[in-house]
Amino acid sequence: MPFEDRLGEAMRHTGDSFELGDRHGLVESGLVRGRRQLARRRTAAVVGSVLALATVGFGGAYAAGLVGGGGGSSVAAPTKPTPADGPIGGAEMVALFKSLLPPGTVTEEQGSGPGDPGASGKPGGSSKASVSGVFDDGNGPGLVALGVSRVDPAAASSRDQVACPPKAFVDYDSCRTEQQPDGSRYMLLQGYEYPDRREQTKNWRAVLLTPKGNLVEANEWNAPAEKGARVSREIPPLTAGQLKALVTSPKWLSVADALRAPQKADKPVGGGTGGGPSAEAVQKQLIALLPAGKGLKVGEKGGQDGYAFVVVDDGKGKSLVEINVQSGMSDVSPEGTTSTLPDGTVVGLAKKPGEKSGAGVVMWVADTVRPDGFRVVVFASNTGNQNKAATRAEPALTLNELKAIALDPRWATLK
Repeated sequence: MPFEDRLGEAMRHTGDSFELGDRHGLVESGLVRGRRQLARRRTAAVVGSVLALATVGFGGAYAAGLVGGGGGSSVAAPTKPTPADGPIGGAEMVALFKSLLPPGTVTEEQGSGPGDPGASGKPGGSSKASVSGVFDDGNGPGLVALGVSRVDPAAASSRDQVACPPKAFVDYDSCRTEQQPDGSRYMLLQGYEYPDRREQTKNWRAVLLTPKGNLVEANEWNAPAEKGARVSREIPPLTAGQLKALVTSPKWLSVADALRAPQKADKPVGGGTGGGPSAEAVQKQLIALLPAGKGLKVGEKGGQDGYAFVVVDDGKGKSLVEINVQSGMSDVSPEGTTSTLPDGTVVGLAKKPGEKSGAGVVMWVADTVRPDGFRVVVFASNTGNQNKAATRAEPALTLNELKAIALDPRWATLK
């Protein structure tokens, strides 16, 4: 099963938000958290690159539930966007959405909101509001979708939503973040539906997270559907400025206020409690254990609790090195050729093809499980991004070097 189908911890944290955010929570906020999920209690070893996440298919399955039939209508004359006597419903979501778009036409519009019958058992009981439509400004139709939810603003999964993902896992043209005057954080990512660009479908995504925890996210494509539709224009229909104006409109905040308050299920950013050692600690240790004398230069780096990655280059090409550090993994059997050390540690070594679409990519894995269930898995690829072609014949680190890193006794200090 491809990793993009293994919904990780980020999905759990953002699962009560709008469908639009579910997939993207995986794509960016689940970036490295998803990789750590691969080290769950199961017999298979850590596989899959961190950001396989739907191959950065930013829209995700939500579109199937939002986008459907419906005729065309003009943006120029929307109905009243918000009701005066209760929470906003699907019809009002569509009207509000259309009122905030530039001149053009909208077809196949759909929306849902907290005021819809059956949306919740009580006022404010709904956890999400969403709307979508195929927008055409006269230069070709493009799907535009928007979701509103409430999240815990202190949660790592929430803050990750407005952080640019590492280039080691996501191929995009541009990503920028900015702080708004009111303290809100805004991100605009201009990328692709498929990281290997096997189709020319572009996906631009804008996200706003307020200090109160209101999350507004919009996605647009240069095709009338997220997947399976021919590209209809060079770029998505809304400019970067128009997309920002749509997401940052204060009108969405009243929608968010009518939604169910989020559970504080996530730990604060910079944690390291309950989810393994902190990213900073793992990353620092990993860099310190890189073999000396090879001229390795560390480029991009990152991580989350229990996981870290670095992109190294010894002058012969980039190589992605990743590590998982977890406790309580006694029932996991390392993959590959295994051996047992005198102290009972089980070591698995494997050489395998890359998991993504990068041509000629291979991944080498050293998987170790101590008798007390403490697991350290180190893996390296012969590319800085598994979605791209190999940059060298072999990873920059040998299997023995990966094994030495995984077995280093200093990891025990991070238990």
